[in-house]
Amino acid sequence: MAHITLGGNKIETSGKLPQKGDKVPNFKLTAQDMSTKTLEDYKGKRIVLNIFPSIDTNVCATSVRKFNEKATGLKNTEVLCISRDLPFAQKRFVSDEDISNVTNLSDFKTGNFGKEYGLEMISGALEGLHSRAVIVLDEEGTVIHSQQVPEIGEEPDYLSALKPLL
Repeated sequence: MAHITLGGNKIETSGKLPQKGDKVPNFKLTAQDMSTKTLEDYKGKRIVLNIFPSIDTNVCATSVRKFNEKATGLKNTEVLCISRDLPFAQKRFVSDEDISNVTNLSDFKTGNFGKEYGLEMISGALEGLHSRAVIVLDEEGTVIHSQQVPEIGEEPDYLSALKPLL
């Protein structure tokens, strides 16, 4: 279990993020068109998992914008922005912001992604949502970078996340 904060208030997560060298579990997430996406759909690609509580918060929206900007030059790489937001909210954001280099996916149906990846917040005001984290996978689905952001109100370390992909 990770100990993080929201505005300085302590929050616990359901476990620990996968760490460098780990293979990640498969997932089932919902795309904006309500189709199901799994890790297998991205087989053979490098993957950045940008995970956050809600697209409707400033820092979460900023992370999607920044990864969208930085993803343009990454070869054989998919950036997946994952939250428990409804796909309709994600689609609205993508349309309003003209986001085209990342894919937004939702864990709204079961929350299993958050549980299996150890990042569901199990206490605090945002209980049940995902904590802010970034996990980067190589082409074989092995973790090459992992960051649990210690304060939910802070942005992830973009440079450290993208460095293994450059």
